[in-house]
Amino acid sequence: MFDAVVQGPFFCLSVHLSAWFGLVARGCRGPWGDMGEPGFALSYLLLSPEIQKSPLKKSRKNKKGPKTQIFLARISMYLKTPFKYRAVRTSRLAAQNLREERVMEEIEELREYCKKIDKLVKEKGPKREYCEARYKAAQIYLENGYKDFGFRQTLLAKNELYQIVKFSTRSISPDRKGFDLFELDDYCREHEVETAENKLFWDLLFLESKDLFDSYMLYLERKRQPQARFYYPRRECLRKTGVVQGLQDLEDDVLDILSISLPPGTGKTTLEKFFCSWVMGKHPDDYNLFYSHSSEITRMYYDGVDDIIENDSEYCFNEIFPTVYVQNKNAKAETLNLNAYKPFASLQCTSVGAKNSGKVRANRYLFCDDLIGGIEEALNKSLLDKLWRVYSVDARQRKLNGRVKEIHIATRWSVHDVIGRLQLMYKGNDRARFIAVPDIDPETGKSNFNYKYNGMDEAFFEEQAKIMDDITYRCLYKNDPIEREGILYHADELRRYLSLPLKDPDGIYAIADTKNSGTDFMVLLVLYRYENDFYCVDCVCDDNVNFDVQTQKCANLLFRHKVQQAEFESNNGGERVAADVDKALKAMGGFTNITTKPTETNKETRIIVNADWVKKNILFKDETMYGLKEDYGTMVTWLCRYSIVGKNVHDDVPDCFANAALYFTRGQTKGTVEATFNPFRSKFY
Repeated sequence: MFDAVVQGPFFCLSVHLSAWFGLVARGCRGPWGDMGEPGFALSYLLLSPEIQKSPLKKSRKNKKGPKTQIFLARISMYLKTPFKYRAVRTSRLAAQNLREERVMEEIEELREYCKKIDKLVKEKGPKREYCEARYKAAQIYLENGYKDFGFRQTLLAKNELYQIVKFSTRSISPDRKGFDLFELDDYCREHEVETAENKLFWDLLFLESKDLFDSYMLYLERKRQPQARFYYPRRECLRKTGVVQGLQDLEDDVLDILSISLPPGTGKTTLEKFFCSWVMGKHPDDYNLFYSHSSEITRMYYDGVDDIIENDSEYCFNEIFPTVYVQNKNAKAETLNLNAYKPFASLQCTSVGAKNSGKVRANRYLFCDDLIGGIEEALNKSLLDKLWRVYSVDARQRKLNGRVKEIHIATRWSVHDVIGRLQLMYKGNDRARFIAVPDIDPETGKSNFNYKYNGMDEAFFEEQAKIMDDITYRCLYKNDPIEREGILYHADELRRYLSLPLKDPDGIYAIADTKNSGTDFMVLLVLYRYENDFYCVDCVCDDNVNFDVQTQKCANLLFRHKVQQAEFESNNGGERVAADVDKALKAMGGFTNITTKPTETNKETRIIVNADWVKKNILFKDETMYGLKEDYGTMVTWLCRYSIVGKNVHDDVPDCFANAALYFTRGQTKGTVEATFNPFRSKFY
């Protein structure tokens, strides 16, 4: 009986394998769906007539690859032996291999058709039917795991669709420049119309939404009014600063740890909620843990994620993930579970100090959001040490395996906070990324968070800076933590001047601390001496990596103030810098007696022991006389940030002032000689 069953169909395989495989292909569902006659992928594309004229489309009936030929030979061999059961197993492998060969052939042919589309776009310009063809090609690519090819087609389709819409809507746009794709959607929403271009745009975003976080957030809020949307008004800023890409890299397994520090009110926690919902939709069988400093924050986070998943009137979560559903939720325990029951919920929220032993776990993501409750905790070093122990012993121990990712979102109050210690721990590790975005872009002088709606412009940040001290402002809005304890120079204790004395100075001097590496500053101070007071009237304080630019700036400064005597630190190439500056100065027709001197004492000791002389003898411009972005403002900022207890990023400015103190006090030590009684003589000598 067995022989009859086996020899029947499998004898047909040995005689005409391809015909049997055709039956198998038509009778089963492979990676392409219901597999029928060859060429099904291209017929599915419904391409324009221009593309369909391509000679590439041809039948592949009875075409067998070399691997299939090997399977055929093995089946024939097994059917002639007592081991006929092996023919059954080999036939299954042969069927699978033929399906894979068909997929590869279809993919290769699909790539050729995409090249044909590229050529047509180049020759005739963008057309909607070309965009539709790219959309359908991307569908096939993504369904079969060819994500790079698929996303290339969606990107090209969106770019070409943008050009089409921009050109075709010039007559109806207010500025006559045409709509972009989101403005077209606003127009359609306002006039209650739908266009094929608008529908295709959203279809493209939907296609990308499961794999691209940017597209997910855009499509997720499709139903919301433009002014109510969270992401789109902030999209340009969040993409420019690398925050969105950082989250994408985390999910793509490029990173293991991501830290994000943004000014207050910029939406960093809401962005985290969006990311958490995306992760939960992609991995509903895993569980994630959210950790924060208070139960109020954890409850807000829980409610926010729950709203994104369940509020179908505003969010499209269930369109993107139609098979994902809420299995159980507990508002009191702040847990939300998706799909099947699990020992730990898909989302668990807990706070610092809660009893977490055996209660919460994470096998996908650990979210740490503002573990420091406020400035009082940040100023207490012992509390920061305790918080580190809470993180390392409690929060981090909730990770079930090494593949659990970490996201840290916080205001940087102190260099000793959790993020600061992680930075030291993972320094040089490419799988840890620390993003800190200041309020103002230092290169352009423009706000980094001037959103389309409810944005923060330069005037807003300027107003905030006026009402708080510099250190607090830098922590909150610059994300630049500074240790208050141990600050050597405080801005309010520096001597200031509004005008110079009404007489010529006793001497004009310059002291230079030369640039050592790419991140160091070139510092050159110009000091006018009036008796025992030294007025710091100008300076160069620049970290430009172009040494020629630095040299010329120094020469210009010496020439402009007619400096009589200048001393350059000779360490680390200082003699070469001094020679270059002297050469440039003489080329301008100026002259300064430039000397060099090596520094031999310990830098930190030198800075500390000479600080008192600097405070008593050097006068600085009044704060109204310079801007923070000028070299003078940069110089004062770095001087007032030097700490004797914390780690200093740059110490070039205080070191230059210490060298100035040594220069002016050199040789001024006075000794006293007194007569002493000699016991061997009768007189004083």
